This record gives sequence, C-alpha cells and structure tokens, in this order.
Amino acid sequence: MLSAKRLSKDQSKDPLLVMVISIIICSVLVVYPLSYSFAGWRPLIMLMVTLFWVLCQPTWCGVWFAFAMGLFSDLLLDAPLGLHALSYVLITFITRYFTRERRVMTFANTWVIASLAMLAHLLYVLLAQVISEMEFSITRHWQPLLSSILLWPLLYYCLRRWRV
Repeated sequence: MLSAKRLSKDQSKDPLLVMVISIIICSVLVVYPLSYSFAGWRPLIMLMVTLFWVLCQPTWCGVWFAFAMGLFSDLLLDAPLGLHALSYVLITFITRYFTRERRVMTFANTWVIASLAMLAHLLYVLLAQVISEMEFSITRHWQPLLSSILLWPLLYYCLRRWRV
C-alpha cells in the first residue's frame, strides 16, 4: 500500500507532459504577432523555459534538450540554423557545470543564474551579428533582457510545482 502511494506520488511529479505543454505555449508566444512598439520588448521566452527546465529538472533536461530547443528556436525565428542552438548549448553547459554541486536551487539563485544566462545569450547573438556584418541596434538587445528578467518570477511561479 505504501509503495503504491509513493509510486502515484512520483508519477504526479513526472514533468514530461508539462514540459511539452510549456514548449508549445512558449513557441506560440515567440511567433505571436505584436505591434511594432511592443515587439522590441518581447521576452526571450524560449530561452527562459529552457533555463527553467535545465535548472529545475537536471535529470530530465541537459545539453541535448538545450540543443533541440535552440534548433527549434532557430526554425521559429527564421534565424541562421545553429545560432540559438549553439548559444543554448554553451549556456546550458556552463550553467550545469557551475551548479553541479548545488543540491537545492532557491528562487533567488535561479533568478540570478537565468539573468546572467540571458545576458550571455544576447551578447553571443550581438557578437554573431557583428561577425556576420548584420545591422544591429543596442536598444534592440536590452529591451528583451529587461522584460525577460522581470518575467522570470512569473514563469518560475507557474512551473515551480515540477521542480526537483
């Protein structure tokens, strides 16, 4: 009886369905059309969801998950194939490397780590645009960073039930 109760409790914490639903929702939010004045403030929602699952479900999500999410982001955003994938993989690897000794990730820890990771992602994208001689604007990069940092507590609050 006790083992059946424990098994049903463990099955309720299985995050696979919630992961798929969160990816579908964030992919809709990534491509949802916004007015020109609000489009610059669109948060990095795909990166945020990837970071949440990598930080809070390390047994389920790792570098391969980040690679798949990065390729999916490249396809959704019509970016050069591999731009976001490489960024997500590097950020995930560095994040997992520096947090491997921490058993408990508090909200404040995840918020700081996610903020630094989003900053690193935007710096990587900016560097890639400079190298490929694309036009870029500094104002285009700090707005999503600010909105993503401010939106992280809402994302964390919505998905915190499936944290390990």
